[in-house]
Amino acid sequence: MGTGGGNVGQLTASDLMAFELEVKEAFEAGKIRGPVHLAGGNEAELIRIFQLVRPGDWVFATYRSHFHALLHGIPRERVMAEIMAGRSMNLSFPEYRFVTSAIVGGCLPIAVGVAAAIKRKKEPNQVWCFVGDMAASIGTFHDAYHYATRHDLLINFVIEDNGLSCDSPTEECWGLSTSKTPPVHYFYKRQYPHVGTGKYVSF
Repeated sequence: MGTGGGNVGQLTASDLMAFELEVKEAFEAGKIRGPVHLAGGNEAELIRIFQLVRPGDWVFATYRSHFHALLHGIPRERVMAEIMAGRSMNLSFPEYRFVTSAIVGGCLPIAVGVAAAIKRKKEPNQVWCFVGDMAASIGTFHDAYHYATRHDLLINFVIEDNGLSCDSPTEECWGLSTSKTPPVHYFYKRQYPHVGTGKYVSF
């Protein structure tokens, strides 16, 4: 049983690229009965980030998570076996504290829940939650981020930005990231209960 964080320093960008090439060739040969989401071009960044991921930390990733699993210390043969079994989009190894979801933003609330449990138990471990740039635009991300920030949870959100949501350019969908008009924000003290008048009424 492992706790992750074991392959940084052992795996190089070339190792990661060779792994994806093996997956690509197996898929094209019809050996994988399920969709695969290959990564490429982000090897150096992930190697740098996973140098900060400590043994015992939790990692929650997207459906494009082959590199993450390998860098978190999950044996190469186990990752490949799951991919060959058609579970590329759903790699989960709880014994290594590694979870993914094929649902966009699906891991966000779970990651926050784990971070909340870590705080309540006063454990030293952290949570790392990876999302794509489009997922970082949806309400689930903002809920998770604000809750985690305001409750001072030990969670790190990592936005993996390739400028695309599947094949749709993120900026074309959401517009430029600069906001010209800030929201209006004011405080007040309410004078009545949330509902009703505070007095029971029999009809």
